[in-house]
Amino acid sequence: MGKTLGFLETMRKAQQYRDVSERLQDYKEVAIGMTNDELIDQGGRCMECGTPFCHNLGCPLGNLIPEWNDAVYRNQWKEAWERMELTNNFPEFTGRICPAICETSCTLSINDAPVTIRNIEWEIAETAWREGWVKIRKPKVETGMSVAVIGSGPAGMAAAQELRRMGHKVTLFEKNNKIGGLLRYGIPDFKLDKSVIDRRVEQMRAEGVEFETGVNIGDDISIRYLKNKFDAVLITIGAGKARDLPVKGRNLKGIHFALDYLSQSNKNVSEESYDEPVINAMGKKVLVIGGGDTGSDCVGTANRQGAVSVHQFEIMPKPLEWDKSYNPQWPDWPQILRTSSSHKEGCFRDWCVTTNEFFGKKGTVTKGQFQKVEWVPGDNGRPQLKPVEGTEFELEVDLVLLAMGFEHVEHNGIVNNNTGLNLTDRGNIAVDDNFMTNIDGIFAAGDANVGASLVVHAINYGRKASNCIHDYLMKRVEEKSS
Repeated sequence: MGKTLGFLETMRKAQQYRDVSERLQDYKEVAIGMTNDELIDQGGRCMECGTPFCHNLGCPLGNLIPEWNDAVYRNQWKEAWERMELTNNFPEFTGRICPAICETSCTLSINDAPVTIRNIEWEIAETAWREGWVKIRKPKVETGMSVAVIGSGPAGMAAAQELRRMGHKVTLFEKNNKIGGLLRYGIPDFKLDKSVIDRRVEQMRAEGVEFETGVNIGDDISIRYLKNKFDAVLITIGAGKARDLPVKGRNLKGIHFALDYLSQSNKNVSEESYDEPVINAMGKKVLVIGGGDTGSDCVGTANRQGAVSVHQFEIMPKPLEWDKSYNPQWPDWPQILRTSSSHKEGCFRDWCVTTNEFFGKKGTVTKGQFQKVEWVPGDNGRPQLKPVEGTEFELEVDLVLLAMGFEHVEHNGIVNNNTGLNLTDRGNIAVDDNFMTNIDGIFAAGDANVGASLVVHAINYGRKASNCIHDYLMKRVEEKSS
């Protein structure tokens, strides 16, 4: 695989981005692709390791990474696409927004810079779309069975496409006006342009997947109705219950969940109408609470909207600052400080900060009181938060965005006492090894049953669930014919 000794002859080329002064003027994607020659060189760095950890440990999908790296090195782009398409329904998504856990487990990462796997994946997918290699794959045989998929995020889209290609009639329900779930409404366009989703939706529609948007299952249509109308139901509604901040002043105007803010911003960019009060950072002092990817997306969005200042506080300790090219915790995902393209656009970051209270005037937030904390060993061995006396401080804020993650699936609509679905201890939908809930014929997959995770995990669970549903439906076909 790759070029013999290529990893010794060629340095890793890091992701390049448009200039900050330019990209802050629009919502176009910030990442810049490589030239064909650069990609060939980067593919040649794949070192023909005996055990490709990127494939069997790093990637939940089991992507054939060494194989398409080798194909790119040999300038065989169509073959690279054919290998990629075997395991991933949407490499154009993962090539843009997956954090590339495959790269941190790359064998080169033991003591060197890993192969630029995500960049290569992105370019293979875009080349395939450009060259017309992404084909409409209609089923060869219709099974006569039907499936309702609830929720059109990556898990729902992947499952719907797989089930349709297996010959089942598939209807994908989405509560919003457009397909895509968090891909469309939670991730800014500067990371994932929504035309990338649109072209994939059109392919799925051509393959025979039916889409029903603006339908909130549990409110507009009962899940009991779907169970009676369809032979199987798959719930892929994500883990939408955002973690809240129960402090005094939380109910002041100007304090919002991050997803509400990002969703509205994306609707503005796509000129989609909405009824909610406007949330905009223009001319405001913005505070983002939470240090993950969602918080980073809020930072980038606030800067584009014209925020006066942007602060980002995280309650956890500051991760290890690491400037070496290799992975200090190989082959695992390293706990190191990461600075996103959004952070580089302007943001003051601080760690070990807790929020004590918010203050306001005329019902609107104007400032917050915060305090430094330290993490000490607890009685059960787990780290315990301890406020540091005398470290209280205040910060003037006009807009506060809560980006502290998600607790579990939302407990309304589909998931309530009336439907009878069993839940896990963490509040997600409980399923067995075949992704089936306690109700026969109703399945769940993705964040709805495992909690908030990565897009690559969601696609993986959607694909696995589709196989289990297919087996379930074919058994029913056999029973009917016997």
